[in-house]
Amino acid sequence: MTPSTPADPPRLEQPVVATTAGRVRGFWRGGCATFLGIPYAQPPVGPLRFQAPVPHEPWEGVRDATTQGATPQRGATGITLIPEPSVPGRSTLNVNVFTPSPSPDGALPVLVYIHGGAYVSGSIASPWYDGRSFARDGVVVVTVSYRLGFDGFGWIADAPSNRGVRDWMAALEWVQGNVRAFGGDPDRVTIAGQSAGGGAVLTLLSMPAAQHLFHAVWAMSATIGVITPEESEADGRRAAAVARVEPTVAGWRALTERQVRDAAADLVAMRDLHGAQAVLSDGLRIAPAVDGDLIREPVVRSLARGVGADKPLVIGTTDDEFSMIVDDHRRWLRWVPVAPVLAVLGLPRRRRRPYLAANAALRREHGTAAAIGRFVTDALFRRHVARIARARAARPGAATWAYRFAWVSPTRGWSLHCLDVPFFFDVLDAEGVELIAGDDPPQPLADAVHGAAVDLALRGAVDWDPWAAGSTMSRVFDHPAPASREQADAYDGVLPLT
Repeated sequence: MTPSTPADPPRLEQPVVATTAGRVRGFWRGGCATFLGIPYAQPPVGPLRFQAPVPHEPWEGVRDATTQGATPQRGATGITLIPEPSVPGRSTLNVNVFTPSPSPDGALPVLVYIHGGAYVSGSIASPWYDGRSFARDGVVVVTVSYRLGFDGFGWIADAPSNRGVRDWMAALEWVQGNVRAFGGDPDRVTIAGQSAGGGAVLTLLSMPAAQHLFHAVWAMSATIGVITPEESEADGRRAAAVARVEPTVAGWRALTERQVRDAAADLVAMRDLHGAQAVLSDGLRIAPAVDGDLIREPVVRSLARGVGADKPLVIGTTDDEFSMIVDDHRRWLRWVPVAPVLAVLGLPRRRRRPYLAANAALRREHGTAAAIGRFVTDALFRRHVARIARARAARPGAATWAYRFAWVSPTRGWSLHCLDVPFFFDVLDAEGVELIAGDDPPQPLADAVHGAAVDLALRGAVDWDPWAAGSTMSRVFDHPAPASREQADAYDGVLPLT
């Protein structure tokens, strides 16, 4: 959806909204009232470190919400596809709110966004997570920070499990109690996320304890895995041994933030093809884990049992999420048969031949490197689309729409991880977008992707056929025109992996 023309006139007064903890002051940008760094929980420091989130204490007067709050992410994280700055400070459990109507008289749909970053990085201070275009189109946006890395997800003997997941739930509880004051309807909340954020919203969809907190789901490039209680404990004990502390709250609290990160460094996700091999075999080690309490069983199994079946779901990926990890290996991969590489990457023999047959056209047209990159993408991301859509299709009333984002980056040569995010938010002019989408990213593609997200928030549905028994129709987002089309076999290439 294209920006309004002419632009909304500037508003001189600053909007003030009363939350359950106190009043906050934001600022206007055209027709979007923006509130930054609103705390939904107490700072997770001191006696609250490694504990479940606690609602923020009330404050007196009017709290300034015109600058980004502190982020759980610390320091520079190296070259990333999405610019996600770190903001220092102690009060890191915050939300940003973007609304066209900061008044309790409104009843607008709400979109709550959970950022990605492999559960160890990411920041709601990113200019790519600006909700101004959703606000323009009548949707209130809330972006959520949460504890990352070992602080959020590591096993500690006497600490609450899945603290990062508890943060998501606390933020959603804050939305239920406060979004009406910002013009939103707490009975029309869509949760959305990309990468680890996509895994987050699917985790929430699969949790009986979270069902009252939202009403629809959009999962982008979701990465999900199965960390058993035994594996989680083993990883936690190993990290404590590295740090030379007892695996207890007292032991971990004796360490600085940096020391905690260093102790858990071996659990962090892949950075190259070798790392991809480890993740393909073992999965993410810092992530939500089955704990028998908050998360009772793996995501796909829970969804197949019908948990969340009453919530509409849109799920999809880019075509070549992680194919860029083969860029440095193209020269030698051209001389290597595909099958042995797939074997090294852990694809069992019984699945290898069917998978190669299903992707023969890709290999012929684009070569071995593209085929290897596609396998990594399929194993980590795309197969989950087919598994979840098929599982939910077997449940009466569970509406699931699948999509592919197929447009290829003119600067990176792939339809790669994160490329779809600025199109989803319709922020093609944001800082850093040109590095991944070129100097002239196609606005019609943003209109299609963002427009579909607005549709889901507004009416709980999108305008293409859902998966059903015997039907696997998916929307393909691409450019040039048509910016979107339907395709019945969009995920056939991953079926041998499911």
